[in-house]
Amino acid sequence: MALGLLPTTGLLGLPPAHAAEPITLVALGDSLSAGYNLPQEAAFPVRLQAALRDKGYEVTVINAGVSGDTTAGGLSRLDWMLADDPDGVILELGANDGLRGLDPAKTKENLATIITRLKSEGVSVLLAGMLAPPNLGRDYSRDFDVLYGDLARERDVLLYPFFLDGVAGQPRLNLDDGMHPTPEGVDIIVSRILPMVEALIDRIQTTRNGKGQ
Repeated sequence: MALGLLPTTGLLGLPPAHAAEPITLVALGDSLSAGYNLPQEAAFPVRLQAALRDKGYEVTVINAGVSGDTTAGGLSRLDWMLADDPDGVILELGANDGLRGLDPAKTKENLATIITRLKSEGVSVLLAGMLAPPNLGRDYSRDFDVLYGDLARERDVLLYPFFLDGVAGQPRLNLDDGMHPTPEGVDIIVSRILPMVEALIDRIQTTRNGKGQ
């Protein structure tokens, strides 16, 4: 059902299940959010918005993905992103930190600073995790792979453990570079992360109702 055709009332005059003020989400990320080498309509934020609207949510998902961006880059453009006045942010950064072998402690520090700033602005956060490239060794992977779960617990934000779950390592779901998803891969990412995005929306709506963030 198209968004513009959603009924304003349901049975017995009650509002439909997801009726509420419109919600703005921002996907703050790197090429995986930006839609590297994909048609605009196949990018993650566009496909996520379509999936949410199909479920009756009045949600706009803004694409703030920048190919090649690191957590430091995301932090540097935070003010620009906040100008969109988002209700929630899907924080998808860190893959390029791992590819460059950057210190996981610094990656964690940058993400923590972003989360702290977002929460101070009343923005709810869904942290999308990443895994380190296997060629960087066991010690690096150990330190990198746990930082997302640690951050989610320490900063009390929602966590989707691995953004590329179901897509990483699947040649048919990735472009020739083996790292960026095809349109079919994006749709799998969307389908798997969708329940956590709905949890993010629920947290936003709860906050709006004065029940705390």
